[in-house]
Amino acid sequence: MTQIPKPELVCPAGTPAALHTAVDAGADAVYCGFQGPTNARNFPGLNFTPAEMAEAVSYAHDGGAKVLAAINSFPTAGRTEIWKTAIDNGVRAGVDAIIIADIGMASYLNKNHPNQRIHLSVQAGASSPEAINYYTRMFGIKRVVLPRILTVAEIKKIHEEIDCEIEAFVFGNIGMMAEGRCLLTNYVTGLSTNMDGVCSPANFVHYEEDKDRNLTTRLGEFAIDCIGCNEPAGYPTICKGRYNTSHKQQYYAFEEPISLNLTRLLPDLMRAGVTALKIEGRQRSKAYVKAVVSAFRQAVDTYAQGEDADISGLLELTEGHRETQGAFRSKTWR
Repeated sequence: MTQIPKPELVCPAGTPAALHTAVDAGADAVYCGFQGPTNARNFPGLNFTPAEMAEAVSYAHDGGAKVLAAINSFPTAGRTEIWKTAIDNGVRAGVDAIIIADIGMASYLNKNHPNQRIHLSVQAGASSPEAINYYTRMFGIKRVVLPRILTVAEIKKIHEEIDCEIEAFVFGNIGMMAEGRCLLTNYVTGLSTNMDGVCSPANFVHYEEDKDRNLTTRLGEFAIDCIGCNEPAGYPTICKGRYNTSHKQQYYAFEEPISLNLTRLLPDLMRAGVTALKIEGRQRSKAYVKAVVSAFRQAVDTYAQGEDADISGLLELTEGHRETQGAFRSKTWR
């Protein structure tokens, strides 16, 4: 294998401690969000205060890494000031880029902080050269995070027709909805993944144990899974629950618990012009962050030298020890 350009390794951090872990493990950039509904991982115990974000920037820069602030949910009428304040706080903290999904917030950021680097969130769903070039032309977008619906060949074609960097997800959770634009949680709980930043709010989740120690998982009043006493529990989300259907009992009707793992496609993505490789998992533990970031740091460095990397250990970190290449290899994945 010949040497190929080394992309930036973009890693998740749900807490200041996880950010320190990611930087120490070799992340080139770390993405994180402020507390509240402005980011798509609005869970209790996660995310950063403005003061913590400023400290995170200092720590990351001392370690040679960048900080990307995810302000990637969609404000509704009457609440836009919350998103504008988050943008202002990110700029004030000195983050290297702000990841934006909402077109109005992209406009606000571009007009009020013209020197701030802007990345277009995967939540924006920009998957064509025309859409990407529009954002680049109108708002000065410097990087687009591509939706997970494209093959490597399609990514290469897009790279040839746009004038900004490309970031692609390579590991972690992969859902069945259009990049987080999910209505299922909102239908059940009244809270939106897109506008409140929360999928399956923890206070709506509860478990019921029967006499045989089997667990029924409920989100609100809806039963979304039944777990045997010797069976690992999956995420308590509607899309990954099992249901009784007309043709099959206890069937994953929407989406099976499985993780995206593109380690075997890293050389292809790098040759296709992908500038940055993104790992999902801001809700994950420090141990997970350390293991995944360390593994990808080694893999990216090895592939960039034109050598084959040992990626066998990453399977242990996937959901249910199952992995998929999703749509990146072909369009046949459900």
